Amino acid sequence: MIARHWTWTRARATGTSHTARGEGCDDFAACLELASSTGPVFIAVVSDGAGSAEHSSIGSRIVCREFLNFARSFLGSGRQPIDFVEADVLDCLDAIRDHIEVEASALASHPRAFAATLVGCIVHSNSSAFIHVGDGAAVYRVENESDWRVASWPSQGEYASTTHFVTDSPEPRFSLVVVESLVDTVAVFTDRLERLALDFAKKEAFPNFFKGMFSSLSDKKSGHDRKLSVQLKDFLDSPSVCDRTDDDKTLILAQRIIPQCRPR
Repeated sequence: MIARHWTWTRARATGTSHTARGEGCDDFAACLELASSTGPVFIAVVSDGAGSAEHSSIGSRIVCREFLNFARSFLGSGRQPIDFVEADVLDCLDAIRDHIEVEASALASHPRAFAATLVGCIVHSNSSAFIHVGDGAAVYRVENESDWRVASWPSQGEYASTTHFVTDSPEPRFSLVVVESLVDTVAVFTDRLERLALDFAKKEAFPNFFKGMFSSLSDKKSGHDRKLSVQLKDFLDSPSVCDRTDDDKTLILAQRIIPQCRPR
């Protein structure tokens, strides 16, 4: 086992409208910490499957799985997030789309039926890369700073209540943000948490929302805090959230562990 340098929690909750129709959750999420040749890296990704797409739940799983695979390969080549360029994003999206096409062929379907968004991050000790297609967002904080920063804002489509997907033709619209500072806290979430987490009028994150969310995440517990993940799911299923949205909700919270000095 590798020495953990991050602690994190993650949860997704099926929207009440999905439950009422006897449907499952179209969102998916994944995160992990791995050791690279240049130090520990935290990777997180969430994906929201389009409710109108027949196989969107499969699409969101493919997005998350292949994003992690691409990140592993990228880091395995000795590169760091600071080296990430738009061509790398296109390579990542091509890999995702290729796997979706294979799955679509197997199910005698079309890639559009697997429409899903992507919000992903690769966080190293000296730089981070945030990749974004569609709605949802990633919010982060830099070491020794109190302000929460939004890596990129949710992207809206041509019409109201629409967005962009990795399956868009001829290619998806995406955002790449590279941060050349030490990111010590990060949150990644799908679109139905936007109004709770983001102040669209001021183009800022709501600091009290994230202060509350991270108050239970202790840097004394490394790796995946499974108990807290259960509590996080309970929060996403609570009336205070479901009264605001009846759709699926997914959230990943992670923070870097601060090394404790040992007494001599």
